[in-house]
Amino acid sequence: MKNKIDQLFETKEKDILSIFFTAGYPNLNDTGKILNELQKNDVDLIEIGIPYSDPLADGPVIQHASQIAIENGMNLTLLFKQLSELKESIHTPIIMMGYLNSVLQFGLEKFYEQCYMNSVSGVILPDLPIDEFEKEHAYFANKFNIKVVFLITPRTSLERIKYIDKISTGFIYVVSSNSITGNSHSNFDDLNNFYATFKQIPIKNKTLIGFGIRDHQSYNDACKISNGAIIGSAFISSLKNRINISHFIDSIKQPQHISI
Repeated sequence: MKNKIDQLFETKEKDILSIFFTAGYPNLNDTGKILNELQKNDVDLIEIGIPYSDPLADGPVIQHASQIAIENGMNLTLLFKQLSELKESIHTPIIMMGYLNSVLQFGLEKFYEQCYMNSVSGVILPDLPIDEFEKEHAYFANKFNIKVVFLITPRTSLERIKYIDKISTGFIYVVSSNSITGNSHSNFDDLNNFYATFKQIPIKNKTLIGFGIRDHQSYNDACKISNGAIIGSAFISSLKNRINISHFIDSIKQPQHISI
C-alpha cells in the first residue's frame, strides 16, 4: 500500500498545512477529538508529539504540554492504543514526532511495526543521528513503509543537505531559524537566501518549514518558498486558551486576527 505522505504530495504540492499537537494534552483522551477536528478542517498533515521529559528542541509551550501530558499518564503504549481505535476514521497522514530515547525504550522494531499497524505514515526524531538511522532504523522503516523525516537549518552545509535528500523519501523539515520551537519570529530573508542556495543542487524531496510559524502571514511567507508549513506551539497555545480548532485553522488559511 502506498504511503499516505506520498499520496498527499502526488495530489498537492503547494500550501501544505501540517499541525502539531502533543498526545495527552490538554487531556489524556483528547487525541481522537483533536485528530477528527483537524481532519474535518482539511489539515493536510498531522504531527503527534510523543511526550518527553527533556525535549531539547522544543520551546516552553511544547515543554509545558509534554509535562502536562506525562502527568496525565500519556505514554507510547497508550498512544498506539488510542490510534488503533481511530485508524478506520482518520485518513489524513499522521506523523509521530518525538525523541530517540522514547523509541528505544519502547523497542525499535516494535515501534515501527506499531506505526504501521496504526496507520502512522512517518516519524520525526530530531536527535536521531544519520549513521544510526542507516545502521539501525532504515531496515525497519523500509520494512513497515514508514517515512523518517530529517531536519535541516539555514546553517546546514550543502553536503549534509545533499546526503539528507539522498536518504529521505518523505519530505525534509526545514527549521526556520537556529532556535527552538515557538520562537516569536522567523527570518524569511535568511530563509529566502537559504532556499535560493540549496535549490541549485537541486533536491528531490518536498520541504516544509517549521519553528516560528504561528499565523496567516508566517504561513503564507513559508508557502511562497517551500511546499508548506508546520505549526506547533501556536496551535498548542490555542488549545490551552480553548480557542475553537476550526476558528484557529481558518485564521491560518485566511488573513484575520486571532489572539492566542
